[in-house]
Amino acid sequence: MYKLIAIDLDGTLLNSYGEVTEKTKNAVKRALEKNIEVILASGRPIASVENLSNEIGANHFLISGNGAIVYDIKQKEIIYDKLLTQKQLLNIVDICEQNSIYYNIYTENQVITKALNYNTLFYYKENAHKEEEKRTSINIVSDVKDYISKSENEKFLKVTVCDQSRIIFNSIIKKIRNITDIDVLDVSHMSRKVIKSGTEEVPVEYFYTEITNKNVNKWTALENLIQRLDIKKEEVIAIGDNINDREMIEEAGFGVAMDNSTGPIKQIADYITKDNNSDGVAEVIEKFILN
Repeated sequence: MYKLIAIDLDGTLLNSYGEVTEKTKNAVKRALEKNIEVILASGRPIASVENLSNEIGANHFLISGNGAIVYDIKQKEIIYDKLLTQKQLLNIVDICEQNSIYYNIYTENQVITKALNYNTLFYYKENAHKEEEKRTSINIVSDVKDYISKSENEKFLKVTVCDQSRIIFNSIIKKIRNITDIDVLDVSHMSRKVIKSGTEEVPVEYFYTEITNKNVNKWTALENLIQRLDIKKEEVIAIGDNINDREMIEEAGFGVAMDNSTGPIKQIADYITKDNNSDGVAEVIEKFILN
């Protein structure tokens, strides 16, 4: 019997517009009523994940920054973290600045950027449809290095690097990999999101990677959590769509890939559900938890 479901957000729980459908919310609600732990595991900052956790009623724990943080929602405290150091962060920013490639930094509560583009543009447009307290906080600063140097208590989870050109993107990532004691996510495909602009739908497509401290991933964070909850890995379902979900899909008792997942994720999954625009998460809950 399964006791915990770990669910990725973008491309998994959320559809292409960044929304959770009523069908999926209802499935999650019914799972919670059966005392199943539902944990959102995302690369987003704490506040953004917490808002979505509260929206679906899964307000116990969450995983943020691709596993950099495990957060106790009820107690309002971080119970596990593995963060980027200021030195690591400044080295990454130096390479991005010197090579004029777009990047942004995720902290526990906000995304720091010099301009709105790619993923931050998607969050900005997503915010327009949300109440103020449920928006992803975006902090536009002119001098990122100065901001980092003056930050004393801020927790830095990850850096996202984006570009539309595969050639430019790959050349910068090669340089970043020379920094010691960091993990660079090996993403070889384009991210594809849709922004609503009036009656039009505008696609946002870009190559990207995510950079964290060494050995940070969603499964390491999830493993820490299930030990606290006295839950065995065999009692865990993990659902995701992307490379940053690989470890938790491989290690969980039952690993699920969305139909919109990348090829490598589908290959390692125990089950492939419907895509994120067809309530794939709801299908898993209904089939393997409620039935």
